[in-house]
Parts: sequence; structure tokens; C-alpha cells
Amino acid sequence: MTESSAVPKVNLQARRRRSPFVDVVIRLFREKPWGVFGAFITVILLLTGIFADLLAPYGYNDVHPADYLQPSSAKYVLGTDNLGRDLLSRVIYGARISVIVGLAATSLSIVMATAIGTISGYFGGVMDVVIQRFVDAWMCFPALVILIAVISLTGPGLVQMIVLLGILYGIGSSRIVRGAVMGIKRNIYIEAAKSTGCTSGKIMIRHILPNIMAPIIVIFTTQIAAVILSEASLSFLGLGIPPPAPSWGGMLSGTGRSYMFLAPWLAFWPGIALTVVVYGINMFGDALRDLLDPRLRGGVGRYELKSRKKPLKSV
Repeated sequence: MTESSAVPKVNLQARRRRSPFVDVVIRLFREKPWGVFGAFITVILLLTGIFADLLAPYGYNDVHPADYLQPSSAKYVLGTDNLGRDLLSRVIYGARISVIVGLAATSLSIVMATAIGTISGYFGGVMDVVIQRFVDAWMCFPALVILIAVISLTGPGLVQMIVLLGILYGIGSSRIVRGAVMGIKRNIYIEAAKSTGCTSGKIMIRHILPNIMAPIIVIFTTQIAAVILSEASLSFLGLGIPPPAPSWGGMLSGTGRSYMFLAPWLAFWPGIALTVVVYGINMFGDALRDLLDPRLRGGVGRYELKSRKKPLKSV
């Protein structure tokens, strides 16, 4: 065996030893520059929400009556509102609310979608028909109408918002999980597990759940942006996080709409923050979908093909 013929085997062994997480990160940087941009925005949002107390120059409800409706300056980078509160501090604390609602509600929705979709797709039959007809009936109602009706009954609040959004998106996403389960439940290793006497619970946890993690991760990343946008929509309508909590949607609805022409920065900066965050998370989720879905070249990917096509240099 020549030295040049041993090179591809060494590279192949190195790729096999590399963990799937590292492989996805490398391919993300090489193949999806917009996905990297979205991941950067997502990380910035997460860090801003965690360290809001350290990043904000003032408290989100600190009132400076002498400095009301001040434009951008060295003291107030993004200006102040009608009560003299620093707009930059309120936008930063608004990121914390978006992070809490986005992560908590999406986590709840993923748990519900995984449980409903796995049970429905694995057992099938009458159970599948009953569950799917309930999902169909739930999805017939407009999401915003359901949100407004339930919040009108329970009252606005952070906990109510998280639970309601988690249930709303969890039931709808269960159909995607069900399709993934139905695609793998006929595989040979599932039949082998049944033949050895494994219970249905063990099969779903040990064999089915690990093999549907890719679509679950994609659902999680794409739903965070939808949950943040839904929370902002409800807060804009006055049914979300009650004041004085600085929700981005509430800032657009309250002082932003009242003083839009006199102080346009009150609506501009919360709107920009909401737009950039939702756009970045969506780009990151789309990139992960392309990398993890085998039907969208997620199994091999472009950079693997390019690396294999490179001619070997003889030594």
C-alpha cells in the first residue's frame, strides 16, 4: 500500500471519530453562513436575557421625570419614553422576557408534541384515529382566536402565557413527530426489540425517541421565534405580559403607538429588536433543518462531497 492511498483511510477514520455535534457545527460554518448569522443573533439574545441586570444601565422602571421623551444621547443611548424611563434598559429587559417565554413555552410544546406524536404514531389503529381527529379539530381554530379567548378568561400573566402557548404549539407540532415515528417504527431493529420481549414503553424511549431527535431539534429551534412573535402580538393587544414589565409587544402598543409621531424611537427600537430576533432564530432553524434532514442533504452535505472530490497529492 502506497502512502498516498493510505491518506483517505486516515481522513475517513478521523471523520468517524468526530462527534455528530462537532460535525454539524463544522458544516454549519462551511455551508450555512446565514445560519451562522442566525446562531449569533440567538446567542446574543440568550446572553442579553441572562445578563440583563449587568447590561442595562438603568432599571426597566426607573423614572426620570426631567428627561422624558429625550432622543438618543450619550446619557440615554436609545432615548427615553414619556415617563423618562431609559429605552435601552427596557429593550434589554424585554429580551429577558422573550427568552423566558420562548424557551419555557417551546420546551413545554416539545414535551407535549413528543408524547402525543410518539403514542399516536407507534400504536396506530383506533388510538391514532382518535388522537388525530382531536388534533384536526384543534388546528381548525385560528391560533390568535384561541389565545385571545383563553387569556380573556384566565387573565394576562407570564405563567398563563407560557402554558397557553406551550399547549397551542405542542398539539399542532405532534403531527410532525407522528410522521417521523411512523417512518421508523417498521424498521428491523424495532421488530427485533419486540421479539426480545421489550415493552412498548422501552421501545419508544430507547429505540424510537433517539431516532427522532433531529426533527424534534428542528421543531424546537423554529418554534422559539413563533412563540416570541405570538407573545409580542398578545402584548400588543393588551393581553400579554402586564405593565410595567417591558415586553417588546407592549412597548409597541403603549407608548410606541401613542407617541409614534412625536417620539418615533419609542416604536422603532422595540420593533427592530423583535424583527432581528425573529429573523435570526428562523435563519438558524432553517439551517439546522437543512443539516439534520437527510432529504435536504443533511446526511452527507456539500462540504463532505467537496472534500471527497479533492484530488490526492502523491508524496
